[in-house]
Amino acid sequence: MQALFKKYTESSLILRITIALLLGIGVGLFASQSVVELLAPWGELLLRLLKFLIAPIVLFTLIMGVNQGDIGGMGRLGRKTIVWYLLSTAIAMIVGIAVATILAPGTGMQLDSEAVVEVKNQASIVQVLLSIVPDNLFAAFAQLNMLGIIFTALTFGVALLKLRESPAYGTAAKQVLTVVEGLNAATMMIMRGVLHYLPIGIFAIVAGTVAEQGTETIKSLAGMVLVLYIALIVHAGLYVLAMLVSGVRLGKFIRHARTPVITAFATQSSSGTLPITMNAASSMGLSHRVSSFMLPLGATINMDGAAIRIAISAVFAANVIGVPLDLMQMVQIVIVGTLATIGTAGVPGAGLVMIATVFAQVGLPIETVALLAAIDALVGMGATALNVTGDLVGSAIIDRSEKGDGVEVE
Repeated sequence: MQALFKKYTESSLILRITIALLLGIGVGLFASQSVVELLAPWGELLLRLLKFLIAPIVLFTLIMGVNQGDIGGMGRLGRKTIVWYLLSTAIAMIVGIAVATILAPGTGMQLDSEAVVEVKNQASIVQVLLSIVPDNLFAAFAQLNMLGIIFTALTFGVALLKLRESPAYGTAAKQVLTVVEGLNAATMMIMRGVLHYLPIGIFAIVAGTVAEQGTETIKSLAGMVLVLYIALIVHAGLYVLAMLVSGVRLGKFIRHARTPVITAFATQSSSGTLPITMNAASSMGLSHRVSSFMLPLGATINMDGAAIRIAISAVFAANVIGVPLDLMQMVQIVIVGTLATIGTAGVPGAGLVMIATVFAQVGLPIETVALLAAIDALVGMGATALNVTGDLVGSAIIDRSEKGDGVEVE
């Protein structure tokens, strides 16, 4: 038994994940409901393990990242990050609208007036901005308020950076930083153990998702799903072009990015995949200062896959009711959709909230969200995988740009 476990742990992680993915699809299509229910707790365990690691990883890595540079360097990195995330999300919206306009998903379908879906109210921009500053430090961690955790980590990180320069508290601040480094190393060790369980959890999650959706749902809305995945591939092609222009080694990037992308595809959670994403960035050789700042922030506000999903859903809804979008509506969708992705939780089901927000803004019938809810998991998988890919691409490109600016980032 011990020899079998050793052989398992020493085999390629991506091979184990790929086998788990294929087996999950097969079991989901052909196994009985009792088998799927038996597997469900194993998938839930993976999600719990990943969520367990989110808060310590964000807190410790951000504090360490801030303290590897100076205040001026963090400001420059912050500006580059925000520009990249806003620009890539807006481009994703445009790609989604363009692909959907050409391929016209939803044309000829009939809207069921009795179809309804319960969608929670989306927070306003003011509420999102206020949520950045938690009114209860412990509640922010208990509720996994990513914006609040990021704010806490950056605030304490900057304070620790300033104290290290202080004659009175310099020694104490350095000791605190050493403790944080030790806690971060312990978190990474726990994560290495979770990676061994990853294929088992992915198998259980995929089997449950496929069994729940069924072949009939896939067939009935296959056109919408196909258009979305075409748009995701187009946007991924833009990532490749951007990396080639920036000098990022594409082969090395793909080799290490596969694991977090497949994990995001299976779990449908950008935030939940963050521990795996951070590990991949380290394996790529990206600087800790860049990745520890960009990846936690990206898991919260950089949602290129979600942006494409919003754009295509809007065109789909317009085609279902037989009223194509005009130019001004498309511009509104790009602007509102870009803003709607900021602060929306990177968890399964959050996409419906963003879609409903945009539909309300441009006057599309909310009833069409019920149609889209039927394929929520199918499109959410691809969208989340692109979200995580975009975070890693941005980190790789900005890491290269920091080196080009003469900044020591290794």
